[in-house]
Amino acid sequence: MEFSLEILALLALAAFCAGLIDAIAGGGGLLTVPALLLAGCDPVTAVATNKLQGSLGTASATLAFARAGEIRWKQVGPMAALAVLSSILGGLAVATLPSQWLGAVVPILLIAVALWFGLSPKFGQSDRPPRISPVLFGLGIVPFIAFYDGFFGPGAGSFYMVGFAALLGLGGVRAVAQTKALNLASNLGALVFFALSGHIVWSAGLAMGLAAFAGAQAGSRLVLKHGAALIRPLIVLVCLAVAARLLADPANPLRTWLGL
Repeated sequence: MEFSLEILALLALAAFCAGLIDAIAGGGGLLTVPALLLAGCDPVTAVATNKLQGSLGTASATLAFARAGEIRWKQVGPMAALAVLSSILGGLAVATLPSQWLGAVVPILLIAVALWFGLSPKFGQSDRPPRISPVLFGLGIVPFIAFYDGFFGPGAGSFYMVGFAALLGLGGVRAVAQTKALNLASNLGALVFFALSGHIVWSAGLAMGLAAFAGAQAGSRLVLKHGAALIRPLIVLVCLAVAARLLADPANPLRTWLGL
């Protein structure tokens, strides 16, 4: 599948904006997946190509936070390895497990995450005592989020972030930094699956990826400069936007249950 230079430029613009937003609060796929669909990609190709550009954008944000010394590599490194493996398993499960129930459950979870970030007075610049150990978090929470990221995906970054903030007690900037590292790992795992399946449009994915890389650099600098004051409202907005997008799908069974 090939795109004209004009279409590639528009896709790159969408990816730049997505990379900027994603570095702060996640949810950049809200811009890039619809853009790829409008450009003529089928849904599987759009999701696969989005994983390529998203991986480059997340790698950019991870690099920026690592340079600033905000990533705890000794703690997050083993979690990242588990995230890669779990997301590959999630990708393999796409063909065998129904995803409809996730479309019903995930909007509810995202609204709960938005409420937590919006109402919690404890989410700020400084760290707090953790509620569970990093080992328990890495073995009991991370694999499930990474599996979900490879299998379905929307809101995975928000779930990582609320885990780091609510369970491990990390402050705003540090929670975002660790989230980007794990997001990168689970994106790479899913990317391996999609690359082997042959669904990626490499020309579009690479063009968008370079733009997302630049956007994520800008977004990361904003996070490092403004901290929780910027993160909190954006993650609430992104969570609600992703939930609304999932609920807008006519095939979502939650619409039937709610009488929509």
